[in-house]
Amino acid sequence: MTDDDVRILALVKPSPAGKERYVFGFADTDEDRAELLRQFGRFASNPALSFTWYDAACLSAAVRDRKPAPDRPADDTRPRQPR
Repeated sequence: MTDDDVRILALVKPSPAGKERYVFGFADTDEDRAELLRQFGRFASNPALSFTWYDAACLSAAVRDRKPAPDRPADDTRPRQPR
């Protein structure tokens, strides 16, 4: 993985108007992951959005789980064992 790589995380939710899509792009750095987690909180606390705290929790877990272990390269895509 290089500094130019961007991770994409998406959430598609059914709604009365069709499907709502939330798409987040971020660099795989501690700083960008922290900002993304804060953004999830801002979205969840915005009553104008259908983005819920449950959505924020699920996406936050996906961001945290994707962080490579220190002893494994970032490009290792082997399935991880459940904890």
